[in-house]
Amino acid sequence: MQSGEQRDPKWKGSRDAWLDAAFELLLESGVDSVRILPLAKRLNVSRTSFYWFFKDREALLDALIERWREKNTEGLVGQTRAYSEGIIEAVLNVFDCWLDSGLFDAQLEFAMRSWGLQSAQVSREIDAADEARIEALSRMFERHGYESLEANVRARTIYLTQIGYISMNTRETLEVRMHRIPHYAEIFTGHAPQPRELQRFHARHGYEPRATATEQRP
Repeated sequence: MQSGEQRDPKWKGSRDAWLDAAFELLLESGVDSVRILPLAKRLNVSRTSFYWFFKDREALLDALIERWREKNTEGLVGQTRAYSEGIIEAVLNVFDCWLDSGLFDAQLEFAMRSWGLQSAQVSREIDAADEARIEALSRMFERHGYESLEANVRARTIYLTQIGYISMNTRETLEVRMHRIPHYAEIFTGHAPQPRELQRFHARHGYEPRATATEQRP
């Protein structure tokens, strides 16, 4: 940290604060709303303070793209490389992304893809991200014994299904999603999840399945 820089991460004059506010506007109203004066008003700082951290608005937008890439692409790719005893556990590691916005932010992904419809540069960034993510998923399947073409098709099936969820802005309760996940996992891998695999997945997301009528009987 440089001398004189504020140590409080919530300091409204920081570079991260400008980026956070820019992301909020991107999510709320699209990229056209991400402009210096509205951001300054949101942060309650002077417009000129922006130039301590960014050369111009284009530099801010470039930083937004970089942060999205670091969060969503690196988050997903990292989950494909997480330790797993078998392919079901590997796929459930990836499914963590769909339930934990700290690993993969679906709202941010939706906003970026909407932005990509207006910007050739962002569209190219999205294409590159899609390629990197599908490649990482393919390698995950290959490590668990799938041949190259099958691995790629299964990887694309997982990824395009989730991008469909995001693009359609689909909303599901945790209960509904958890009921569907074992079936998705079986379709994506060709293997049914074992109870212990699902129990570990449920536990890390704080989910407790409701007992069925049969399970409730003495």
